[in-house]
Amino acid sequence: MSESTSFDVLVDEYISQFPSDVQVKLQALRQLICETAPNAVEKISYKMPTYAQHGNLVHFAAYSRHIGFYPGSSGIEAFQEELSQYKRAKGSVQFPLDQPLPEELIRQIVQFRVQENVKKAQEKKRKK
Repeated sequence: MSESTSFDVLVDEYISQFPSDVQVKLQALRQLICETAPNAVEKISYKMPTYAQHGNLVHFAAYSRHIGFYPGSSGIEAFQEELSQYKRAKGSVQFPLDQPLPEELIRQIVQFRVQENVKKAQEKKRKK
């Protein structure tokens, strides 16, 4: 993860508003994203923790029964089969709070999004 910023505090504040068992899951998800995308910048966007590297990579948010994970439509599409057991929408997936987080799958999705954004940034740079 990049240098510590005031956004770290904002993400800490976001996580701290939930019950302790949910905080544990959110911190685990945060750590997983930070380890998988160490060059990403952590920020708050759309009122939720967001990780950006050449544009937004992923967002997450806690709800009463699930954690919403938002890798965008390409992230959902690329892992349709692996995500089939979860409730999904075009750019999001719901991980139920009463189940363990699918850590390896999350790691793969984050890696996919990093590669996708880096490739887009390189193509954009070549066109200039």
